[in-house]
Amino acid sequence: MTTPTAPRLGTALARLLVLAAALLGVLLAGAAPASAHAALTGSDPQDGAVVATAPKEVGLTFSEQVAMSPDSIRVLDPSGRRADTGEIIDLCSGAVVKYGVALRAGLPDGTYTVAWQTVSADSHPIAGAFTFSIGAPSATSVALPEQAAGGGVVGALYGIARYLSYAGFAVLVGGGAFVLLCWPRGAGVRPVQQTVVRGWLTLTGATLVMLLLRGPYTGSGKLADVFDLGGLQAVLQTKTGAALTSRLLLLGAAALFVAVLFGAYARRTDPKERKDLAFGLGLGGTVVAAGIAGTWALAEHASTGIQPGIAMPVDILHLLAVATWLGGLTTLLVALYRAPSVERAAVERFSRVAFVSVAVLVATGIYQSWRQVGSWSALTGTRYGQLLLVKIGLMAVLVGIAWISRRWTRRLAERAPTLPEPEAEGAKKDLENEGLADEAPDDEDAGDDRPADADADGEDGPEEIDPERAAQLARQRAAVATARRKKARDADPERTGLRRSVLTEAAVAVVLLAVTTVLTSTEPGRTEEEAARTGGTTAGSTAVPDRPVDFRLPFDTGGVDGKGVVRLSLDPGRTGANALHLFVERPNGKPLDVPEIKVNLTLEEKGVGPLPVAPDRIQTGHWSASGVQLPLPGEWRIQVTVRTSEIDQTTIEKNVKIG
Repeated sequence: MTTPTAPRLGTALARLLVLAAALLGVLLAGAAPASAHAALTGSDPQDGAVVATAPKEVGLTFSEQVAMSPDSIRVLDPSGRRADTGEIIDLCSGAVVKYGVALRAGLPDGTYTVAWQTVSADSHPIAGAFTFSIGAPSATSVALPEQAAGGGVVGALYGIARYLSYAGFAVLVGGGAFVLLCWPRGAGVRPVQQTVVRGWLTLTGATLVMLLLRGPYTGSGKLADVFDLGGLQAVLQTKTGAALTSRLLLLGAAALFVAVLFGAYARRTDPKERKDLAFGLGLGGTVVAAGIAGTWALAEHASTGIQPGIAMPVDILHLLAVATWLGGLTTLLVALYRAPSVERAAVERFSRVAFVSVAVLVATGIYQSWRQVGSWSALTGTRYGQLLLVKIGLMAVLVGIAWISRRWTRRLAERAPTLPEPEAEGAKKDLENEGLADEAPDDEDAGDDRPADADADGEDGPEEIDPERAAQLARQRAAVATARRKKARDADPERTGLRRSVLTEAAVAVVLLAVTTVLTSTEPGRTEEEAARTGGTTAGSTAVPDRPVDFRLPFDTGGVDGKGVVRLSLDPGRTGANALHLFVERPNGKPLDVPEIKVNLTLEEKGVGPLPVAPDRIQTGHWSASGVQLPLPGEWRIQVTVRTSEIDQTTIEKNVKIG
């Protein structure tokens, strides 16, 4: 019997796969580098502050725990030389996460740059920089890095590896579950075996790549540092390194599971022995799959924030449900297109398994959404919340398509129809039209062993047969047999409808998995809102009795590069002389150079102002003015005019109480 070959999937399949690939590319191309999951909530000195004397240390306060290294905080003088001792000081107290670095003695006046880079508790790199001045602001030669932490080529490769690791996990776990729970006969079907094994290979390869890229991903960002053994050793000592190493060890156990499933289990014929082995494989496979899922839960979002003791097991259940549904869907798609037949009972069993998986996904997803978003405003006003809404929409589409698949399953014939003789002849004629069945033997001639070059008059010719001719005839017979099987399989309209609906499900699942991957590397909405509140982004009056004024104002001039944020610092924020610092940033946080920026100060209740201030440009995106006089206390209106081109400008304002 010849081995069936994969049928052509047709133009409809090609269009769907192209559409899924295009949507996946758009999602990955539009995804920003891994965002900060721990936020910098404060610093001492503050960003843009002017202090009279040099402080003994610089301190940074974070929203959650971070992993610090000797070079996590660097302070650079105006000429770019290190002004710190390189000694990280632990200033944490209770729930306050604060670290600092000691400064050298005798620092001269001028503007100093604080550059920091660390790794948040959920494994994502975070970095940033700000300036403060001693005595008075000055010019500085320090150039802030353009590339965000976790970005560049290394960040892109790491993101692709993350996506492939999720996909490989889903196919490995879901494929194994599909065989054990829904279609035991599939253990002996070669396309199914290949699908599950490829899932294991994909997950193993992606994990190795992530382990090698981890050092440069959280550090230098240079691809060449992949081969730095010292950096790899440092990675192995981190929480993420331990999780990736544990995943590789568990994949070794998973390889044994796959070998038994497609080896001993597939060959078992005794029902009792087969049932006992299936129970052992199911129990062991569940433990291994939960362990692999736990390597994500222990190192990423679930391990930090609120209620980590509940969040980690919930995250494991969520990942297992995703894998069972989407991985089983992938295996079913392969079976429908490449296996000779799939029993209706197997499809119905998978339908029930998928329903349970979706129920678990909904329950665990609601909890995870509450934990990571926290409020309705964060659901619509943060990038994490917006991505979550996209994911919910895709889930709804996927469930709708699954309902259509369920309807096709109910109509699926119990037995695949046999191919009528006229259709068999039609299959051969199709091949002849394509030039694939020239001189192919008819059924009644299939057993004729006469040499191909027999004499025309019926007398036997030479006994020898040309090997190339024999191989050609064998290929032609196989092609005819394959065409007959394909026509028999496609002759059932219910099966064809099921194949198409499952294919559409798989295409949507590809995009859903991409959104999930981007979501896991995006700052949670709860953290983003907390950082925004700390940064003073709320509107209205700001009371600042004994501390500098520090707030952010979004703007939009309507032209090219017209959107951004102005950070304003007024120190000491009291009556008398003040130092004013303005930082103009793009929406992604990078400095934005604008042609002009002006400030007006007005105290309407006393009839003072507007007092114009023309700050000087210090460096890209940084403007400063010293000796800004605020003669009287009260509620001052601060107006900032930003001009981004010759014709595009806007004025933004905020009321601030000055004591």
